[in-house]
Amino acid sequence: MIRSKVKTLLGMEPGQEVLAKGWVRTKRGNKEIAFIALNDGSTIQNIQVVVDKTAIDGDLLAKITTGACIAVTGKLVESPGSGQAVEIHASSIELYGECDPVRYPLQKKDTSFEYLRTVAHLRPRTNTFGAVLRLRSQMAFAIHEFFHSKGFVYLNTPLITAADAEGAGNMFQVTTLPLDNVPKDKKGQPDYSKDFFGRRTSLTVSGQLEGELGATALGEIYTFGPTFRAENSNTPRHLAEFWMIEPEMAFYDIKDNMDLAEEFIKSLVKYALDNCFDDVKFLNDKYDDGLIERLRSVIATDFVRLTYTEGIKILQEAEAGGHKFEEHVEWGMDLQSEHERFLVERHFRKPVILTDYPKDIKAFYMKQNDDGKTVRAMDVLFPNIGEIIGGSEREASLEKLNARIDELHMSHRTLEWYLDTRRFGTCPHSGFGLGFERLLLFITGMQNIRDVIPFPRTPKNAEF
Repeated sequence: MIRSKVKTLLGMEPGQEVLAKGWVRTKRGNKEIAFIALNDGSTIQNIQVVVDKTAIDGDLLAKITTGACIAVTGKLVESPGSGQAVEIHASSIELYGECDPVRYPLQKKDTSFEYLRTVAHLRPRTNTFGAVLRLRSQMAFAIHEFFHSKGFVYLNTPLITAADAEGAGNMFQVTTLPLDNVPKDKKGQPDYSKDFFGRRTSLTVSGQLEGELGATALGEIYTFGPTFRAENSNTPRHLAEFWMIEPEMAFYDIKDNMDLAEEFIKSLVKYALDNCFDDVKFLNDKYDDGLIERLRSVIATDFVRLTYTEGIKILQEAEAGGHKFEEHVEWGMDLQSEHERFLVERHFRKPVILTDYPKDIKAFYMKQNDDGKTVRAMDVLFPNIGEIIGGSEREASLEKLNARIDELHMSHRTLEWYLDTRRFGTCPHSGFGLGFERLLLFITGMQNIRDVIPFPRTPKNAEF
């Protein structure tokens, strides 16, 4: 007999002989009958298995505890209980894998997220993380579908690079040099000519620069892959390894860029509601009763668009009116999450796209405005999250780009390949980056970014 997934079984008509396989969530019953809740990961819902104890070996049934893996053959019948249309009346059960009920770390009672991070290899078996990981998978598919429908080319950019896209320097170094006896050059510095790649290399913080190369040949591209930042940060919003979606588009100006970002994120939210509603509703009902309403409101509203300078003025007026920020507001500062969320949640009560940031707090590649002080940057700010997308129109002028690299004391040598795009047929172009895990924080309503990735990598934590 061919196995049917639980998601399929729950939608089937009763009266059929079926085979189900999965893990036991709970087992209860009396002297005559046992009730097993079976889940195989295909849905948030369990299917109930009803076992006549006179028909199944008692020793076998005793070994079937929470966490055990079993195969059940039986008849799919209409369920007299509420909350389920069908259940399986078991005729035979095969035990694939026992589970020690004493040592099994996932008990029926609610367990803290902090504890579950210590057993990340098992937490996907919980309802919460099953829902989160199914949503993660569906959102990845929706991202590819969105860009494919618009004719974008999916570009694979390198994970190992000699360039620092952000100019921040917080990168993980990649080396095969013997760390107990590093070869030195004449200046006493590590001799990277003897390293695997013959130069200093690191894990990428962004695929953007290589993405621009693709856009200036293919027109419209996107990347979707892991990125790495070696910041010693333990906040609920930071990971050392995370995933980024980075589209780059030739002939897009800043307005085109904002339009695409807004359309993109609305389409993802709509996809989650249309295709993953059971999981979203579970998270809404269990953790965040405003989640569904918040998701629907994003689809239904136009995002506010205003300049950084206008945003600063609003924040300063709030401060003058008695609102207390942890960090005092002044023009030129890098806005903190508390400032971004005030604009979104308190002032406008809808998503905001902030533009024209001071150039001194933004990356070297952003197009400079005529005022000499600001650049054509754009950040999309969301409720409960703050910044969810960051992007800009890119600087197309070789002269201005070179000058900005000099200002920041960056290496021209490692960026010559990037500068060639401005030497040979430069064009106006734009792009942005969406942090996948930050999107998932919004879609799921989870509060910590470590809980929307299967195996979080953070300072002093690289288990599993």
